[in-house]
Amino acid sequence: MEYIKLNTGIMMPKLGLGTYKSTDPEECENAVLEALRIGYRLIDTAQIYGNEAFIGKALKRTDVPREDLFIVTKVWFRNFGKAYESVIRSMKDLGVDYLDLVLLHWPFGDTYAAWRDLEKLFREGLVRNIGVSNYEPDRLVDLIMYNEVVPAVNQIETNLVAQRKESHKWMEKYGVAHMGYAPFCQGRMDQIFDDPALTALAAKYGKTARQVTLRFLIQSDVIQIPKSVHAERLKENFNVLDFTLSEEDMALLAGLDRESPLIGRPEDPEKVERASKW
Repeated sequence: MEYIKLNTGIMMPKLGLGTYKSTDPEECENAVLEALRIGYRLIDTAQIYGNEAFIGKALKRTDVPREDLFIVTKVWFRNFGKAYESVIRSMKDLGVDYLDLVLLHWPFGDTYAAWRDLEKLFREGLVRNIGVSNYEPDRLVDLIMYNEVVPAVNQIETNLVAQRKESHKWMEKYGVAHMGYAPFCQGRMDQIFDDPALTALAAKYGKTARQVTLRFLIQSDVIQIPKSVHAERLKENFNVLDFTLSEEDMALLAGLDRESPLIGRPEDPEKVERASKW
């Protein structure tokens, strides 16, 4: 496994399992157990995913020591007024007595009250790291300027067509780790994996286009959480730690960036309007 050192000094795996839309209890539990068997140690979930209890059952069944795991969840913005209590519920559902990382999920609602609740959980040792999700650079800097604890992580959509270089620059400036989601664009840009440059690199390294994509993002210091419930795809996504892209190939893939997030656009007023109905 490759790791990144967070601003707390804690080491976080650069590759983990995403569980977005893993809502079938048995399927989710089995996917987590299989991922842990393969070698995953980072498991990412969120209150809104509705699967914390299923993941908790898997964690009870695994023989992987708790100290070797890195468990992440996210506070849904509807819970920002009671973030502290909601995190305690998440811990109960996950069957853990501490969390490795808790994020504020979307910069909507009373984010400052929620952040101060996370700061309290952090100081009490119930949460080892706190951070945010879907924060644009301006919102991230504002949060840092008017609070005491600097976020350890910002989780944002990051993939070949939305590499988020400007966001990455600001995160680096303030010591915030860049965690990506939707590395495969959640099916919205499947055609990108047929790009001749990408398929040529896949052939060169003896990997799939998706494996080359994950390797590119990991080498760009972006923590990855590809989601799957299928054993073969879980293995494929994990087998990206045994090769390194050359500088020339990294530059080639950087050229595929369209600077256009497909999902995570919190600055879009229409998105904010829709969020009021989520």
